[in-house]
Amino acid sequence: MKKTIYSLLVCLTFVLVSCDDKTSFDDSRITYYASFNVKGDQTMQVTVNTPFVDPGVVATMNGVDVSNKIVVTGSVKPNTVGLYKLNYAVTNADGFTTSASRTVIVCDPSVTTDISGNYTTVAGTYRLRAGATVNFPGFKVAVTKVAPGFFYVSDFFGGYYDQKAAYGVKYAESGYVQLHADNTMSVLSSAVLPWGDTITSLDNAVYNPATKSISWAAQYAGSMTFYVVLK
Repeated sequence: MKKTIYSLLVCLTFVLVSCDDKTSFDDSRITYYASFNVKGDQTMQVTVNTPFVDPGVVATMNGVDVSNKIVVTGSVKPNTVGLYKLNYAVTNADGFTTSASRTVIVCDPSVTTDISGNYTTVAGTYRLRAGATVNFPGFKVAVTKVAPGFFYVSDFFGGYYDQKAAYGVKYAESGYVQLHADNTMSVLSSAVLPWGDTITSLDNAVYNPATKSISWAAQYAGSMTFYVVLK
């Protein structure tokens, strides 16, 4: 009988404690995050030596306009051809930050050569690592025009990891290049998302209008060079 009473007391105590814990838990606090309406285009094109006017961004949080809390980082140099990124961020009362961005391309319309198209790696395409070469012709690379003299490249590796090694499209080193009046190219940005890194440099990058071919040497990870020839 004593054991039964003791067990009942233990259970009752557990129930009371559990109830106290539940009612003392404060689940009424909700964290709200800012949402953004980026006016104008996400990617804007501006002719060099023309003033850039930001169309603006509207930020709301829990239905309230908090645009006055937006912190803008990055800048655009309208007199210098290039690719620029503007970041708009709002931090809430709990210290959490959300953001939106805009890309601005300051271009030179006098560069009229269009190198966009679907290319294939050909002979002369290989990876050099520790003195060993691996040839890999026959893989696809797409080049897309985004503005006069500016192009998006689907893979600076020439399809080595994406297609040859069959890792998938996420392992393509994609990014942007600028084509100059002399048909040389310079890299503006690159990234391979799963590894979170970029090519070190893009050397001897050039478009040959006579053969309609593109070639470059992409330095990567301090130990590899991808020599890519596209036609």
